[in-house]
Amino acid sequence: MQDAKPENSCASTLLRRLHAPIYRRRISVLTDTILAYLQANDLLLDVGCGSGALGRALLDCRRCPAGVRVIGLESNRRGGEAIEVQAYDGHVFPYGNNTVDLVILADVLHHEACPDRLLAEAIRVTKRIIFIKDHKIEGFLAQPRICVLDWAANTGYGVKCLFRYNTKPEWNRFLNRFSVRLTREINCIDLYPAFFNLIFGKRLHYCAVLDKSAGGPSP
Repeated sequence: MQDAKPENSCASTLLRRLHAPIYRRRISVLTDTILAYLQANDLLLDVGCGSGALGRALLDCRRCPAGVRVIGLESNRRGGEAIEVQAYDGHVFPYGNNTVDLVILADVLHHEACPDRLLAEAIRVTKRIIFIKDHKIEGFLAQPRICVLDWAANTGYGVKCLFRYNTKPEWNRFLNRFSVRLTREINCIDLYPAFFNLIFGKRLHYCAVLDKSAGGPSP
């Protein structure tokens, strides 16, 4: 989720350009994963959507079901987004209970000082699914590797990094506090181009699919 205006320094511009091909691969992988949970005429809410590239990729995919709509939510809009984006106060989503079908939280929870509040809001407004993509501490020097990745991906856009990430048990304890069912976990993702993926991909990433319509937390 964007926290500040992007810097206009040469270094920030260079980081954005270097990150672009890596970001495109990430968008492609996440699009393929999320498509499995879409139904015709669904309304998707992409929280902390940035430029709106993920939502646009979903809409443009030939496998996207008919009538799907995507709206973005940002505490600080960048301008020129690829989808409709609404600004909000960073606390309460400007939507009623059960008003969207799927909420996307793609690499936003680790930027939040109060991730519980953010996930609770996502659960409140969705009828069905919350899709989480985030980081996971696992493997050799995992914490510093994620910190480098997080900084490089966000500093060019002025996004504040808290450098706080969960282990797999911490993710499970966090998600089990909420009245939703964990229906799928992805603990290893080939998210980036091949060489970069060896260093910054695979088990440093975590996806969870939460189903509100299925009831309480998984056993």
